[in-house]
Amino acid sequence: MDVGTLVVVGVVVVLLLIIVFSSLRIANEYERGVVFRLGRLIPLKGPGLFFIIPFGIDRLVKIDLRVITLEVPPQEVITNDNVTAKVNAVIYFQVVDAQRAVTQVLNYINATSQIAQTTLRAALGQATLDELLANREKINQNLQKIIDEQTEPWGIKVAVVEIKDVELPQSMQRAMAKQAEAEREKRAKIINADGEYQASQTLANAAQIISTQQGALQLRFLQTLVEIGTEKNTTIVLPIPIELFKPILEATTSKPSAPGPTSPKALTPKTDESG
Repeated sequence: MDVGTLVVVGVVVVLLLIIVFSSLRIANEYERGVVFRLGRLIPLKGPGLFFIIPFGIDRLVKIDLRVITLEVPPQEVITNDNVTAKVNAVIYFQVVDAQRAVTQVLNYINATSQIAQTTLRAALGQATLDELLANREKINQNLQKIIDEQTEPWGIKVAVVEIKDVELPQSMQRAMAKQAEAEREKRAKIINADGEYQASQTLANAAQIISTQQGALQLRFLQTLVEIGTEKNTTIVLPIPIELFKPILEATTSKPSAPGPTSPKALTPKTDESG
């Protein structure tokens, strides 16, 4: 074989190697290859090693099938009760149909972001501020359902939508702080009044029991003296209730009266008027 033939063979081998390496593609396990052959869609390629026809005949678009986390920028919304607030959210979605994600929408990530922003403003505009703060889980589910219905034709599945933060104006924050403070004061007054009522009811029951039991007041008085005696006091001024002397007075008045001295009339002798 002459030199010219060897050169030709070498050139052919090099061209074949270039064609082989330029047609060789690898897709990861979480990727799928959407291939257009002369502008027409052919079945998906991957995962793993596959070949395409080079030189512009086949055009490959790789699509990531993993869950994508998309943060929605803060949106200024006006609630149903005319309160202005800034709300941002986060969306978790993934591609379930790679071919539709390429053929039905130009940029599925940007399109999903725009849909999320407009839906966020529209849905929160129908809710009041109290509902936005208290029923966030319900609002998240409603947002997820609306966005998923709009992205389903693109082969996009929206799994979760979460409202991250609600930023209120300073005036509204001060008003809510005053309202919360007033609510706490009201609860404190109610608890205090209820405690006083229960204490007075208990004292009334105790007074009724003491008044019906013989000697209960005396025992309570002696107990008070014992409690006071434990303290380091030099002088104790303590009024003595009349009830302590009541048994003594009753005993005194109940004794029978003793016979008195003989009246002067009984000692005067009787005179005889006849004589």
